Amino acid sequence: MLTRQDRTVPDCLDVLAEIAPLGLQHIGFKDIGVAPAVLRALHSGIKALGAVSYLEVVATSPEAALNSARMGVELGVDRLMGGTLVAETLAILAGSAVEYYPFPGRPIGHPTLLGGDAALIEADAARFVEMGCAGVDLLAYRATEAEPLDLVRAAKRGCGVAGRLICAGGVDSRTRIDALRAAGADGFTVGSAAFDGSFGPGGLVVQLREILSCA
Repeated sequence: MLTRQDRTVPDCLDVLAEIAPLGLQHIGFKDIGVAPAVLRALHSGIKALGAVSYLEVVATSPEAALNSARMGVELGVDRLMGGTLVAETLAILAGSAVEYYPFPGRPIGHPTLLGGDAALIEADAARFVEMGCAGVDLLAYRATEAEPLDLVRAAKRGCGVAGRLICAGGVDSRTRIDALRAAGADGFTVGSAAFDGSFGPGGLVVQLREILSCA
């Protein structure tokens, strides 16, 4: 994710050019941090690299969140992540090819924290997949009321065989990536940790190479 502190980095277009030689197959961004025109250029650049594109909704008001879903349709992103207005968002996405992965539980604030226990996470995941979502976007390491890996296992049970579980937020080490996979996560996102150098010494390209070696 070309994001830091839950915002798309201001120099995202330059960063995309810097990391292009890595051949990343999945690249995403958030719905805030840069102007819509920059998001359009960023998405075009991501697709030109042949990568799957992700837009994660972190808007804090209902109308802004739905506007982000509309932006996702306009851009033609492959996967829309986040948000909690599931029925309304699915209605906006209807007729498009955009897959939706909402937040289970009770996300709050910005940067976002996650409330809710394992039972709630499992129930939400099951309900969202039944509604037609492709899976869920779990803020496991942002949890405030439960152990992160308990929530991962719960979300995976809820997703069943039909839904995919992507974990976001606080994925900042090989240890955490290994733990997420062992608990059943199908994928994960890394944003701030890569820009902050959490995976060892070296710049962003070095960080991403280390993350790729974990995947």
